Amino acid sequence: MDDELLVAPPQTAKDLAGRAGFDENFLGQPVPLPALPGVETISLPYTHFSVLMRPDKRLAAVTALGMDGSKLMDLDRAGIPWRLDPRLASDLQTGERLYARNDIDRGHLVRRASAVWGDTVAEAKLANEDTFHYTNAAPQAAKFNQGLELWLGLESYLQEHAAQYRDRIVVFTGPIFSGHDPMYRGVEIPLRFFKVAVFIHQGELAAVGYVVDQTPELSELPDVPRPGAIDDVPPLGPFRTFQTPIRDIAELTGLDLDQLVAVDRMPIAATLGTAPVGSTWRKLNAVEDLDLDFDLED
Repeated sequence: MDDELLVAPPQTAKDLAGRAGFDENFLGQPVPLPALPGVETISLPYTHFSVLMRPDKRLAAVTALGMDGSKLMDLDRAGIPWRLDPRLASDLQTGERLYARNDIDRGHLVRRASAVWGDTVAEAKLANEDTFHYTNAAPQAAKFNQGLELWLGLESYLQEHAAQYRDRIVVFTGPIFSGHDPMYRGVEIPLRFFKVAVFIHQGELAAVGYVVDQTPELSELPDVPRPGAIDDVPPLGPFRTFQTPIRDIAELTGLDLDQLVAVDRMPIAATLGTAPVGSTWRKLNAVEDLDLDFDLED
């Protein structure tokens, strides 16, 4: 996930002018960027995606991507530097200091390969470069393992098999902040991340939710004073991926996901009632473990 640090030439807000950002009508019906009621946020548009930043956390609350599988291009990532977004004060976003000289990766929230599409190579190239803003990064465990490979592969799987609109998909991704997140260099390191994929099935809106967990054994977590900062790298556990009710993601993040809760295709979602958050999560070991109430290959 990480790459050798490259020195970025200066960039100004003018350089990012004209970015259209996430298209809420990408699927042919409105699917807006989720709001985070009661929390100050800043929306930053890029090419094919938008980032809703939380200045208090210096990380994104949620990212929103429209992916057109019929126009995907295979462009190299080599030579693209990570940059701060000049439209946002540097102390309201993370930068290289968080990732330098440690075992923490700059993890793309909007997956680079999913954003690299367009009617022209120039359009795809712009999207490729836009994903390398620190506003689209989150601190994640450096070890690339099977759990993370599965997490990254979910978008591709759904893109290939979603019914009717199989060439288009919307993906919302972001951290799940909690009081257990360790503090490191002035930034709370999220131990969980979510992904919600939205698509059209038989003419109707449909959605599925996932959580990836990098929580270490509780005995390994340092007793970190909060607020505060330490320079010791917090332990991060192996990636574990779960299929989860979107209701649980909404409760854990505070995001307004009511529209997607109503169209959740995880079978248990229809009978959750007052089931505790987390009680119905299904650990995934392969994409074949997905529990949906329709056959994606029909």
